Amino acid sequence: MNRRHFITLSGTASLAAMTAKVTAAEASTGRDYYELRRLVIENKEQKAEVDKFLKEAAIPAINRLDMKPVGVFYPAEGLSPIYILLRHPSAESVCTLQARLGQDSEFISQGADYINAPVSAPAYRRMENSLMLAFRGMPQLEIPAQGPDRVFQLRTYESPSVKTNLKKIEMFNDAGEMKLFREVGLTPVFFGQTIVGTKMPNLTYMLGFKNLDEQKAAWKRFGSHPDWKKLSAMPEYADKTILCGITNLMLVPADYSQI
Repeated sequence: MNRRHFITLSGTASLAAMTAKVTAAEASTGRDYYELRRLVIENKEQKAEVDKFLKEAAIPAINRLDMKPVGVFYPAEGLSPIYILLRHPSAESVCTLQARLGQDSEFISQGADYINAPVSAPAYRRMENSLMLAFRGMPQLEIPAQGPDRVFQLRTYESPSVKTNLKKIEMFNDAGEMKLFREVGLTPVFFGQTIVGTKMPNLTYMLGFKNLDEQKAAWKRFGSHPDWKKLSAMPEYADKTILCGITNLMLVPADYSQI
């Protein structure tokens, strides 16, 4: 075996050991699974159809399965996409949701127009789903923002490797970044490690605020906080080392959203 091949195998073994250690230490007992649906629509007619389906059929049926709350969010600017956040108690719940809904006669009846939309007039253009496991440091969803002016921020951090993705998760769980978020008013709805989805490996989190001014003020406090300056200056946690892309979205809730 040549030296280069040995190094490659050693690196793989090291990563496997690291992943196994994290998996064992962060057993999923009591941790939420989050299903985030991204629904692309093309016009106001489709938006109305989606809203009617979610409000009158889907959310009541999902709640009957003891899955609460369900969040529905629009982009702060523009029509599409619509984001739907589902909170699952287990991976099995994710896999069986559609089958369970299919056994709900009220859901089938109330959602008939959406479910049976013809090819000539589809209810939406495309749907993309991602599945996440809640962070150990925040195992369950929270609802921090209340009121009619509340806004939400959905952020995705892409990493160049699984190893660096785990390092960024460590930064939130163990190095104090999540604690600092709460201290400065960056109030989280959830933190999730993406198990299945696009732009992997990544982590995704959502923050909630009473209004846009509160959101801006909280980020300003965070950026100038000495603990953040100290943490971000550590080489092992430097963005250039563990991140290769950030997606930042501002969202507003539908009037029937439960988050």
